[in-house]
Formats: sequence, C-alpha cells, structure tokens
Amino acid sequence: MNAMNCHSEVSGTVSELKRSGESMPFGVTAEVEHSAPAPFQRPGPDVLSEAIPAFFIGRNQNGFWVARDAGGKSGGLFWSREAALRFASNVWPEGCATILPQERFELDIENTGNPLISWLDNARNWLARHDESSSRLPGRSR
Repeated sequence: MNAMNCHSEVSGTVSELKRSGESMPFGVTAEVEHSAPAPFQRPGPDVLSEAIPAFFIGRNQNGFWVARDAGGKSGGLFWSREAALRFASNVWPEGCATILPQERFELDIENTGNPLISWLDNARNWLARHDESSSRLPGRSR
C-alpha cells in the first residue's frame, strides 16, 4: 500500500472529478457535495476505495472544527483546521482520505480532541437556553 498524506489537497469536488472521468488521486483531500442525508456518508467505492480510511473535517454550528473518522471510531473538536488535520494523521499515521463537507455538522461521538472545546460548547448552549428562558419571564423585556 502506498503512503498517503492527509494534508494534500485537490482542486474541485469529488463530483467534478467523477464528471471529468478522472479517478480520485491517492491520498488527497476533496470537498464532498453531500446529496445523502447522513452527514458522515462515505463516498462510494467508485470514488474512494474501501481500503482507504476516511476522515470528515469541518465546522460545527458554533464554528469549532470537527474531525470524525468515517467509521465513527474516533473524533474530536478543535480550535483550528490544522489541529483537526493533525488529529486525523495521528489516528491514521500511514495516511487517510480527508473529506471536507460544505455544510456544518456536529460531532456525534465522544470528543477525544480538545476537552476545553467540549466544555465551552456545552456552556455556550446552556447560556443560550438560559437567555431564552429568562427573556420570557414577566417584567423582562428585550
């Protein structure tokens, strides 16, 4: 098996490469146009070989970077895209495909990335809920 690099990038999307008749270069990063409802839908074997591990890298609703293994075995929250890419290359040191969805998505497994971000994400969500409920109290106007 050839070595792959999680940090390589290719211009265009997977669907553009498929339309042009080109195969996905080995070990590249591509932005995937999602037509499937599942946010972690791995590209089909005609686009990406099942033998190549894949990681999804993108942002969540609060703007933090999310890295998640396509199989759902590992994932985390990060301050930067570079940290998320580093996480993917640490999980798969021999290399992996990196998929960058255009839409935002949430980490749906335990955060094994930066633990502070999980705390901040939870605190932010709590404050948003608290602010909504306090604005509905009698005598409070906004």
